[in-house]
Amino acid sequence: MNTTRRSVITGLATTAVVVPPAFAQNPVDARGFGLHPDPGADQTASFASACVAAAEAGLPLFLPAGVYVVGTVDLPSGLLLQGVPGATVLRFGAAGGGLRARGCSAVTLDGLVLDGAAMTAAGADGLVQFDDSDGVTVSRCAVLGSRGNGIGLARSAARIEDCDITGCDEAAVFSLDGRGVAVTGCRISDCGNGGVLIWRSASGRDGSLVSGNSITAIASRSGGNGQNGNGINVFRAGAVTVAGNTVTGAQFSAIRLNATDDCQVVGNTCLDCQEVAIFSEFGFSGSVVANNIVDGAAQGISITNFNEGGRLATCTGNIVRNIFPRSAVNPDTVPVGIAAEADTVISGNVVEAVPGLGIGAGWGPYLRDVAVSGNVVREVEIGIGVSVAPGAGKAVVASNLVSGARRAGIAGMAWSEMVSDDLVREAARFPALTLSGNAVG
Repeated sequence: MNTTRRSVITGLATTAVVVPPAFAQNPVDARGFGLHPDPGADQTASFASACVAAAEAGLPLFLPAGVYVVGTVDLPSGLLLQGVPGATVLRFGAAGGGLRARGCSAVTLDGLVLDGAAMTAAGADGLVQFDDSDGVTVSRCAVLGSRGNGIGLARSAARIEDCDITGCDEAAVFSLDGRGVAVTGCRISDCGNGGVLIWRSASGRDGSLVSGNSITAIASRSGGNGQNGNGINVFRAGAVTVAGNTVTGAQFSAIRLNATDDCQVVGNTCLDCQEVAIFSEFGFSGSVVANNIVDGAAQGISITNFNEGGRLATCTGNIVRNIFPRSAVNPDTVPVGIAAEADTVISGNVVEAVPGLGIGAGWGPYLRDVAVSGNVVREVEIGIGVSVAPGAGKAVVASNLVSGARRAGIAGMAWSEMVSDDLVREAARFPALTLSGNAVG
């Protein structure tokens, strides 16, 4: 097309374009750059030119409904790109491609379908990848069939909101060393190794928010013992809030915190997980696990690994029920409702239907300053088990109600062996334990 970007923008400024009402300014219509729906033609160059011209002019760029085949496109700072939600499709070919922004600011993608299903080459980056960028927003988009991650973020500040992300070989969203990332209100499904990953290359404050998402069918195709297959995985990242999400059918954990500080897991619903539904593990400190529902898991809530420095947590107001007899993916996972080892309060929870231990305090010598109080435990093998193995520290078990425990109400445990089936009666044998006000029947 023999025209300049300036002439196209000038001409289109007076052209009536039907677009969604989100834009206050008249947008640049991408058709002015020769872009037109054509699933058989590569339009990478025209699309890249339109993005640059619109950003330089400080105008939104509107891409009408249809299928546009493109390869790899580097996005400029200041780009505001909008399509018709569900109808404007950027399709990436078999050779690969994707949208990239490096060192950019103020980039918004809205209302696009980003389709990588035809790609054959695997990639480490996201189908949409932002590196060292600020002010990024991806909203009302669908990301389909990435051969790597769906949306990748490295050292960036971004909002990912109201998106549908499905069929990714790796994770739906992967943030590394984020500088303020929010993943909210998204629908994520059928991803190969993870749902939302908030990771850091070294432990540090992150401050990300993962909230209000629906995450289903997360596999662990690359294997391992928990690094893959999690609905939401926070690794080395501090001050992260995971709230109000629904995670169903994760091959490992619904929510997994690993080596984190000051993270909150609040108000989530975790259904049918094949390993531990909510896991705070390996060198964590300061975890809040509150008001969550776990219904169906190989283990409910685990706040453990004191041997690796994992300590300091509250576990309150949760409902945990219908724990499986065994894990389909990890034979070392045994049926437990809630377990904690060090410097932790377990209070105000309801645990029901566990073919094993309802609540466990400590494991072997790994018990220090755990309070188990005000919980209701029903229909389990052992109601509350407290470690009394050599080297175990102090615990308080007070004002709990245990009903329908088949083997023991409140028991002393040495690792997996029950050495006292009635700690209330035999409390004098174990001076590190304080028991009071419990009702067992």
